[in-house]
Amino acid sequence: MIHDTATPYLATIVLFKKDGKIAHLLRKNTKWMDNFYGLPGGKVENDERAIEAAVREVKEEVGVDVKPENLKLRLVLHRKSDDSFWVDLLFEALTWEGELYNAEPDKHSELQWFSDIQLPENIIPVTRFYLESLKSGELYRDYGFTEQSMI
Repeated sequence: MIHDTATPYLATIVLFKKDGKIAHLLRKNTKWMDNFYGLPGGKVENDERAIEAAVREVKEEVGVDVKPENLKLRLVLHRKSDDSFWVDLLFEALTWEGELYNAEPDKHSELQWFSDIQLPENIIPVTRFYLESLKSGELYRDYGFTEQSMI
């Protein structure tokens, strides 16, 4: 039997908060949303648990160690981006070891901390949507299926 069901990509995104601000990375040389700020994270690899991907991605991108038990799921976002579909799992790091820094200078220009009420103009639209969604307290949202921007 053939099933006609969606096969979305899976990504993990990690929110780091300190002194009322959130860590953002300015993307470069990635071929997707270069010169825009986003949160640390990335794709889940084959045979990798989502929580493991989150731990791996933050070590690669911002150089800190986070234990899986210190990641709290804050949002599940089902997203349409052009002709692909994604499920983004947004975690908040409750604690971590080390100081965040730009650990991938070939993929990011800088790491900056911004208040969620004073975000830069050049923030990835879906990143803005993540942060706005957190304020609603809802665990699930969708994005890009209607008139919304499809990023």
